[in-house]
Amino acid sequence: MSKTIIVSNRLPLQLSIENDQVSSHPSVGGLATGLKSVHRDNNGLWIGWTGLTKEETPDHLKSEIQQAVTNQQCAAVELTQRDMDGFYYGFSNRTIWPLFHYFMEYAEFDDENWEIYKSVNQKFAQVVLENLEDGDTVWVHDYQLMLLPQMIKEQRPDVSIGFFLHIPFPSYEVFRTLPWREQLLNGLLGADLLGFHTYDYERHFLSSVSRILGHEVSFNEITFKDRLIKVDSFPMGIDYEKFSASAKANYQQTDKTQSELQRRLDLHATATPDAKMILSIDRLDYTKGIANRLRAFEHFLEKYPHYSEKVRLVMLAVPSRSNVPQYQVLKKEIDELVGRINGKFSTVSWTPVWYFYRSMPFENLIDLYTSCDVALITPIRDGMNLVAKEYVATRIDRTGVLILSEMAGAAKEMNEALLINPNNINLIADTIKEALEMPVEEQKKRNKFMQSRLKRYNVEKWASDFMVKLDAVKGNQTVVKAKHINEKRQTVILEQFQKANKRIFFLDYDGTLRGFVNNPGDAKPDVALLEMIKKLQAPDQNEVVIISGRDSVTLGEWFQDVPVTLISEHGVLKKTYGQDWELTETMNNDWVPTIQPVLQTYVDRTPGTFIEEKNYSIAWHYRKADPQLGEQRANELSNVIRELTSNHGLSVLSGNKVIEIKSSNVHKGKAANNHILNKNYNFIFCIGDDWTDEFMFHDLPETAITVKVGLANTAARYYVDDTDQVRDMLQMFIK
Repeated sequence: MSKTIIVSNRLPLQLSIENDQVSSHPSVGGLATGLKSVHRDNNGLWIGWTGLTKEETPDHLKSEIQQAVTNQQCAAVELTQRDMDGFYYGFSNRTIWPLFHYFMEYAEFDDENWEIYKSVNQKFAQVVLENLEDGDTVWVHDYQLMLLPQMIKEQRPDVSIGFFLHIPFPSYEVFRTLPWREQLLNGLLGADLLGFHTYDYERHFLSSVSRILGHEVSFNEITFKDRLIKVDSFPMGIDYEKFSASAKANYQQTDKTQSELQRRLDLHATATPDAKMILSIDRLDYTKGIANRLRAFEHFLEKYPHYSEKVRLVMLAVPSRSNVPQYQVLKKEIDELVGRINGKFSTVSWTPVWYFYRSMPFENLIDLYTSCDVALITPIRDGMNLVAKEYVATRIDRTGVLILSEMAGAAKEMNEALLINPNNINLIADTIKEALEMPVEEQKKRNKFMQSRLKRYNVEKWASDFMVKLDAVKGNQTVVKAKHINEKRQTVILEQFQKANKRIFFLDYDGTLRGFVNNPGDAKPDVALLEMIKKLQAPDQNEVVIISGRDSVTLGEWFQDVPVTLISEHGVLKKTYGQDWELTETMNNDWVPTIQPVLQTYVDRTPGTFIEEKNYSIAWHYRKADPQLGEQRANELSNVIRELTSNHGLSVLSGNKVIEIKSSNVHKGKAANNHILNKNYNFIFCIGDDWTDEFMFHDLPETAITVKVGLANTAARYYVDDTDQVRDMLQMFIK
């Protein structure tokens, strides 16, 4: 039976060793809760680190630890202290974390940490591969394991892999500063489905893939080698029922069953019935905007002094990464700000900030959620922020106001909250006042909408949607009817070639025989390519036709000493070796002066683009332009030209980073068919890479061996990965 393998940095359990005894307890975190059904119901296996380094694990307890892990349907990855220092505390949290949250000044680019990050990802890959069986699905989580999808896919290309990033993906301008940017992107592209919390993160990722790797991106699909990779947004939810039910139970407690914290909170509410409490809960992290939050609260008390003794900020800061210098500096800053505010505004009966630097059990979090009138959540950057959702879920009477940073992923779903810019101290102060004075009916109206949404799209729905989409992507990998030319199919084609006594090869040039370059003039054929084509043409049974969109002058110069037939400008001109160029159809170019100024306008508006004028066509190249701007302008130009040329017998060809305008009467398919007319070839081989070659794939006889370079929807019977495979395949016909 196939299974789902979940992979994350940590296992969903807490292991500890006390008095030479191993104890194990399930984790209660958001990810563990959200994937519970996937893990338990889908014959799942969870792979991750136990939380104990190799040095902390006594040899005589290893089997007991292994049994504890196995009992929870898990498999452990063994890590050393050096692994943790370089992989987790180093590259993950000193490079990726600050950079992806836009704290570029904190990002460290350390080669040794990068090497350890790679080696630990390889350790995870090894454990996954050891447990992987046919039909299994793998779901990888978060920034610690961004190289893992590629490592698995390289060994098991058949396996379906999903990846979800739980932090923001930064803009291209930020991501490009990373020295190992290509490696991380390629690592992620091992996945078949990549998930992000918001569309913004998805868009940033696609932009980086397009600009840095140069892969073709169409809407939210990436064409990568022989695969179509899907990218989508899945905003992570919470276990709504758990928080709602816990809040109801909290309200029903008696004095005897209440926690000490709840009794103190109730006592405060009774003693000062007109006072309001504002809640702040975060890990102590520089991304959370805690310092700005305190400054805004201080400014609020200064700006609105009549709220003295009528409001209190209840701030819980959970210790985090206390060995990292930036966190130590932040802790000192927070301590000083709290001391300053309390020292400045406190009275004998009132302390404005209640500050807790510790973690709290779940029951105490519910106490705080249900007792505080306002939640102040102001991260400077945050992938999602589940605290905001948890607060709203616990407000069972629908009172309470959420103030939320627009920089949190949750802000995309929670428009009814009071959204603020976390860097605008004055705005936060004014918004605190607005929240405290908001009428109860308005509070209930806002929370009703948010609760309905959170209840509907809970964490289980999030996990289910991702898995359903991953299954759909897996099924759609077969939408391309062309078959990949593997060794077996190559042998069959070679046998057909050997049996034939009259053979012809139609070979496209750019993107097929030669890879693309930024300047088309630099794509001159190398000596090895010219020699290979000469050898392919040499036998009497063979005929080679170079059929290209190139102009006749360039094509004729490049292949002047190669005894092949040349067809240029997508079929307009033809040259038999030793003879002059001749038109294949009656053509004119009197339309060019009308179109040329339009193209020039787009050159002026789009840096990196240029015009190429041929004998009977004109092309606008945008390979050197910014990828996103280039695609945008190409779509605009294509629509404009089609309107201008609709009644003039012209075609608009959208090639690989080029828009070309030519006569509708001629195309590669027509030229190729005319060339073989009445010649009785019994082996026809045709290969090309873009839309202009589809005419040949469609028009040539069904018996022809038609091959597309790259994966795409195509009329060709087969496809190959790249130009290197093209050359390898042509070499096969020479041996």
